[in-house]
Amino acid sequence: MKVRSVKQLKNLSGKRVMARVDFNVPTDKGKVIDDSRILASIPTIAYLMKKGAKVILVSHLGRPEGYDKKLSLALVAGRLQEIFNFQFSIFKQFSISKFSNYFEKMREEIDKMKGGRVLMLENIRFFEGERENDKKFAKELAGLADYFVLDGFAVAHRDSPSVSGLAKYIPAYAGLLLEKEIIGLSKAIEKPKKPFVLVLGGAKMETKLPVLKNLLSKADYVLIGGGLFNTYLLAKGYKVGKSLVDKKYKKEALKLLKNKKVILPVDVVVGDGAGNKARVVVVGSEFKIKSLEGVYDIGPRTIRLYAQYIKKAQTIVWNGAMGYFEQKPYDVGTLSIARLVASRSKGKAFGIIGGGETLQAMEKVKMMEFIDLVSTGGGAMLEFLAGKSLPGVKVLTR
Repeated sequence: MKVRSVKQLKNLSGKRVMARVDFNVPTDKGKVIDDSRILASIPTIAYLMKKGAKVILVSHLGRPEGYDKKLSLALVAGRLQEIFNFQFSIFKQFSISKFSNYFEKMREEIDKMKGGRVLMLENIRFFEGERENDKKFAKELAGLADYFVLDGFAVAHRDSPSVSGLAKYIPAYAGLLLEKEIIGLSKAIEKPKKPFVLVLGGAKMETKLPVLKNLLSKADYVLIGGGLFNTYLLAKGYKVGKSLVDKKYKKEALKLLKNKKVILPVDVVVGDGAGNKARVVVVGSEFKIKSLEGVYDIGPRTIRLYAQYIKKAQTIVWNGAMGYFEQKPYDVGTLSIARLVASRSKGKAFGIIGGGETLQAMEKVKMMEFIDLVSTGGGAMLEFLAGKSLPGVKVLTR
């Protein structure tokens, strides 16, 4: 898939460029505790500044239903100030009730800006027009800029004024981060180098099964773990105790996971939710666990089995934990997969990872630098891999 790139814009000096980024970062006690999403968009911001553009940053934080001081982007602006070593302006006059007056005030502020400087609007979800997908709001927002750049891949699956709406009124382009993610993910679903190994875990069946369905024809092997496998066990008639399952998708899971390309765990780790009395149980006709136990990880034989496939892969896509990895000793499977994927990536294979738990696991083993593409968009990545059209990307395609 090809998208219009911000690199195609030749003369940006003095031009107003509205960049939709994803600065929806975790905060605690007045501090940003994970700035990875901020850092991911720095190359695009720096590129626009270097070209002399007046950069207008737009992002959301949390899910406010109106103005909420706790969800102000002031903390994010402070972190950006540390990175760029100059003051970031935040425009936040929320006493203005009418769109026309509000945008007129913002326009005046933008007109005063010098090229190569940055203005950040307050949390875009403070505005009812953004939350209600108001076309008038999109048009008013577009009136503040000459060009629109979408850089936040994590929001690309949202159909909202600040993501897909502006492209109806001003020329729209992909930022460097978005372009990188689209190119990388397209490699996996269009012409992946073989063998192509897909590793799927996690608990959300409604997002993982469409990916499995779409990529089964392209992948050579699919390695399964987490709630996906637990639901399969339940569908096969096994008693799974306290295991995380999704009964709604039993039939579909059973049908898809019977495919010969799908490699299932041969043993699992069971125990209680607190990590006590953990033991390994072989999967087979004699599989039994106690009513108060749950399946919380893949077992050692499964790790060795999966390693054989990952070590031969030329393309690897991994999304979702192999179990309840936040609780020791159930982290062994997920962290082992993280090390295997990282060891095979960058050179031997093209490795892609995405999803909150997956990224957390890679951070734990301190091997993120060895991954070819770390997708910033969990939900957007899954929808893209499932073959769905992303509203934010659709408006950028050539």
